[in-house]
Amino acid sequence: MIDSVGTPQSVLLLGGTSDIGLALVRALVARRPARVVLAARPSPRRDEAVAALSGAGHEVVALDFDAEDVASHPAVIEAAFAGGDIDVALVAFGILGDQELAWRDHAAAVRLVGVNTTAAVSVGVLLARRLEAQGHGVVVAMSSVAAERPRRSNFVYGASKAGMDAFYTGLREALRPAGVRVLVVRPGFVRSAMTRGRRPAPLAVDPDDVAALVVRRLQHGPETIWAPPALRAVMALLRHLPGPVFRRLPV
Repeated sequence: MIDSVGTPQSVLLLGGTSDIGLALVRALVARRPARVVLAARPSPRRDEAVAALSGAGHEVVALDFDAEDVASHPAVIEAAFAGGDIDVALVAFGILGDQELAWRDHAAAVRLVGVNTTAAVSVGVLLARRLEAQGHGVVVAMSSVAAERPRRSNFVYGASKAGMDAFYTGLREALRPAGVRVLVVRPGFVRSAMTRGRRPAPLAVDPDDVAALVVRRLQHGPETIWAPPALRAVMALLRHLPGPVFRRLPV
């Protein structure tokens, strides 16, 4: 269970090498030891994360997880819950891809949507079943401001995140009667491995900034989190701009 100050006893990270995901885990378990399940492809980065969290006194389990292999997802979720209830489940995997290639190349487009939308829905359905049965818990789904209004520069990525965003926003209402919260996080540009080499956009943030916002909202407050918060107003304006005006913006 999550205690009175918002510290969980157990955390599952799907996307166990994500910069934002790991920042969230560190922030969530900073106050006391916890059971942490890192689900990701085997890699030196996953090994490093396991070692760091174990060294900080946490009980860490590493699971092999491939977002594209949806047939394997039920077994991964079963293994994640084998050690007991999960208080916070973080859905933090995704790919950005080459946006110009994505709308021209069939395989690239299918892979982008497969990871960002199909795989996210796959694990969401499985998490919902488990969390509803245990009667408590929080799902944190990493969406993107790109889901709000897809732009010419990244419309395939935006479309894939819009599908994921809509699913978890609906899942929030479906699970509310069971006492389960679903937080949908919409970051803007995050300085991370995914965006390395790209020029930071205005209002860029770091993974730790996103993590701090989520921790503050874990138990109370709005369940849609903009990172940074100023993006909520910015996207509200952009969402309602007429098409001819929106097309002339350098976005």
